[in-house]
Parts: sequence; C-alpha cells; structure tokens
Amino acid sequence: MTGSNALMRNPSHKGLPPLPSAQPDDRTTAERRAADAEMARVLKTKPLRMASDSDSGAIAYWKHEPLHDVVEPMADHVIMTYPAGSQALERRTGQTAAISTARPGVVTIIPAGSTSRWDIHRPMHVVQLYLPQRTLLRIADEANAASPEDLLERTGHPDAITSRLLLSAADALDGSAALDTLFRQQLTDLLATRLLAAHVGVAAIPQPTIGGLSPSILRRAIERLRSDCDADVSLSALASDAGLSRFHFCRSFKESTGLSPHAWLRQHRLEQAMNMLRESDESVVSIAAALGYSTQTAFAAAFRKLTGETPSDWRRRVR
Repeated sequence: MTGSNALMRNPSHKGLPPLPSAQPDDRTTAERRAADAEMARVLKTKPLRMASDSDSGAIAYWKHEPLHDVVEPMADHVIMTYPAGSQALERRTGQTAAISTARPGVVTIIPAGSTSRWDIHRPMHVVQLYLPQRTLLRIADEANAASPEDLLERTGHPDAITSRLLLSAADALDGSAALDTLFRQQLTDLLATRLLAAHVGVAAIPQPTIGGLSPSILRRAIERLRSDCDADVSLSALASDAGLSRFHFCRSFKESTGLSPHAWLRQHRLEQAMNMLRESDESVVSIAAALGYSTQTAFAAAFRKLTGETPSDWRRRVR
C-alpha cells in the first residue's frame, strides 16, 4: 500500500470473514460491478444526492452507517473525500492493513479492479467520484502527458486540492441542470489531471497551453453558452465546435475570458436573473424555473453567492 498511512502485517480480526486476496482481479471491466451498484450494496443505503454523465462518470454524496464488509472489484476508479468530522478508517488487503483517518483535506482511492475489506465504526458522510479508466486515458492524451500507470491505492491520504474539488462537486448536485452538467464535466477533467499528477505510479506532468481562443471561436462558444438549449452547452459540444480537446478548450477559454466555461455561464445566468427581477413582475419561482434551476432554494443560494442578497431583497432595493 502506498501513501502516508500506518502499515501493519498480519492483523488479527477474529470472527470476521477472510481477507480478500492481494492478487490482482483478472475479470474484465465488463464483468465487474458498476461502482454505484457496489457502493449501494456495501453501504446498504442510497446516496442522498447523485448525478452522472456518460462522458465523465458520476458523483455521489452518501451518508452511511458503520461499515464492516468487503468491497468487491469495480469497473471504475472510486475517489472519495469527507465533508466533516474525523473518523478512523481501516482497509485490509491480503496480509496488509492501512489505518488512517477520514477528515476534510484527505482522499481515499479505490482503483478499478481492486478489492479490500473495510472497517468504519461510526456513521459518516462521504463524497465519491466514479471515474472511468477511459476518462483518465483521454486526459493523459489531451494533456500530452505520459500514459498513466495504475492508480495508487490511498486511504485517508492528504490531498487538499483533490478534496476541495470533490467537496465543491457536492455543492453543485442541485441547481441549474446545464450549469451542473458543465461543472461536473470540467471538474472530472480537473480531477483526472490531478490524479495523473499525484496518484499514479509515475506522475504525468501536463504540458502548459499558451494563448486563448481566436475571436471567432470565442464568439461561437459564447453563443452556445447563451443558448436556451442545455444540450448546446455541454463541454464536449463546446470543445468540438472549437476543434479542441475538452482539456485545451477549458484552458484557452479561461485565458480569453478570465473565467472557466462553468463560471462564465453561471455569471451569465445570474445577470439574466437580475434583468428579469428588475424589469418584470415574474415571481422568483418562475424566474428560477426559466433559468433552469431545479428549485427556488438553489437559485436563491447561487444569486446570494454572487450578490450577497436574496433575489427578493435585491429586487426591492433596485426598483
């Protein structure tokens, strides 16, 4: 086991089922259980919130009870972090055990195809990313990085960058569908880049991209982002229209505008909201729905984050 965890040999666990073998799983990816299904089996509950994307995998927020079970080999990599509190983790494979602490600022990684037994003694909250290997390979190619080696197993491993990215994903599981999808796509690419740099056998170093988008390509991208059709604002559609990979499109767009595509769209939607609040008598609920937010609460939270005021308070002040 690699990482900063305490390692022990031949731990004693009387009365528990045998430890999983340390031998690699030889089943094909198609024969392994999907990560969300295996997590539901092991955690014996459903996620509080979850969102998936065919190109990028899935993000789930769980609250689960104490756990004493074997996690069987999964088709995708699982990367997780912990929103709050402090909780002991024990992960055992073969004759090796890793003991660490779940807390904000650390990550745990279960590589695709690996199996281990887990002991968690108290209820806990966890955010999980289910990352397909094809996404990791795509990012390595787009970033001109060396092909990734196998992901390293991590148990409560300090990595504040990855932890913050995953926790921000949990905050974006409710809200505007178009914004959330674009954010998750960007987030997954960022996380895959981070994993290549910090959590593979030989770290892959992405090459820098210099320069922004040409004026005509930037104009087309902004036209797509302003479109009322959510399908037009997927990261794949934006990058394809620009003739770039998703990785390079995001970097070039931010170089041109100072904002990521997701941040630009969020700001644009809230500017639309300001115009509607100021110039119409539409209810806040109707404005939230018109802008693609799933609930008035999600819209109000996003609006307040930008302006420091609720939509109703802002409307009363500017009229």
